[in-house]
Amino acid sequence: MNKLTIIQRHQQDVTILDLVGNVKMGEDVVNLRQALRILITEGEKKILLNLAGISLIDSSGLGELVAGYISLQKIGGELKLLNLTTRVSELMMITKLLTVFDSFEDEGEAINSFQISPKNNDSKQSDIETAKLEATAVGL
Repeated sequence: MNKLTIIQRHQQDVTILDLVGNVKMGEDVVNLRQALRILITEGEKKILLNLAGISLIDSSGLGELVAGYISLQKIGGELKLLNLTTRVSELMMITKLLTVFDSFEDEGEAINSFQISPKNNDSKQSDIETAKLEATAVGL
């Protein structure tokens, strides 16, 4: 059954969630949603999801990634992805979500990217991206 396991750790001022198992409809998606909401409530604005241990992700899982991205963006935060498996990468390409998320193969590079790429949430471009993502999430 490959139930989702989430291990939280910190590197500099970035919170890293190591995900292992499946991200699919039901308890797995609920657990990911709760983990992200807790971090956002605690004021975390730099979150990196390490997907190296993910064997399966369904449309509900993708929807939760988009929801987390949007929630963080609205408060001036960022959600980035690390170590996409071949299967997850292909799914992200098919859904065109790879054009939205910053994705990295190297953890150090991913962590440093938070330091050099602060995004301005007040920009019209950011609002347009958010609207597009919300529309995509509805279609998942």
